[in-house]
Amino acid sequence: MTAVSPTNTAIWIVRESARPLACHLAASLGAQVLPKVSEPEAETASNREQFGEAFSNVTHWILLMACGIASRYIAALPRDKHTDPAVVVLDEACRFAIPLLGGHEGGANTLAYRVASLTGATPVITTATEALKPLTLGIGCRRGMSAARIDAAVQNALQQAKATLAEVREIATVDIKATEPGLQEWLAANALPLRVFSSAQLAHRPLTASPSDWVQRSVGLAGVCEPCALLASPRGSLLVPKLATAGVTVAVVSDALSSFFPSPCTVN
Repeated sequence: MTAVSPTNTAIWIVRESARPLACHLAASLGAQVLPKVSEPEAETASNREQFGEAFSNVTHWILLMACGIASRYIAALPRDKHTDPAVVVLDEACRFAIPLLGGHEGGANTLAYRVASLTGATPVITTATEALKPLTLGIGCRRGMSAARIDAAVQNALQQAKATLAEVREIATVDIKATEPGLQEWLAANALPLRVFSSAQLAHRPLTASPSDWVQRSVGLAGVCEPCALLASPRGSLLVPKLATAGVTVAVVSDALSSFFPSPCTVN
């Protein structure tokens, strides 16, 4: 049996090649990597049995494997959505972070966003509570902006969009702004997830209608809030272009379903 120390988060690997990635995530998340020594094959019965024994001892799991393998690992293990651990699947290429179990109640959606921010993966959110919200906000700010200043800028942009914070699915920003204390405080107060894009990603796709000389000089990018929001919501359209409010810029992108499915379905 694999020993599991008391912890909130654990990362399970099926291939030894995934261990460096697992250790990178573990260092950032305060997690442990299991099993301590993996078997040579990608998936074995004994590996699955060890996972089954450890499953309920951890509140949050990250499974570094394909979704098909993960489905076999957790088969018959879930009992109750209010008590089951959260499970996020991440492929070894870091393309997608997928909440497979406990997305809303268990916190897997939040964990998927955290994993995505650490690896550059795309969080794949399918729970209706979050996924049906149509708005993404891109936020840029000068250093040291308070949560109150950020809130005022967001409310200003939402007023222009004739929308409310309840319609916002996620916030997007550039990596060098992701740890701003005011932004983190505002996100926590409003229980909103953060998508983080690297400066290199934004430089290769400068999706902005209003380039900023100040941003170019300061961070080497044409813009932050517009390209971040458009990259986070690639099928969306710019509802409110960059709006600057006392050192904080906000852009609003909408991917409302009505724009993709304008007519109700009919059955003949």
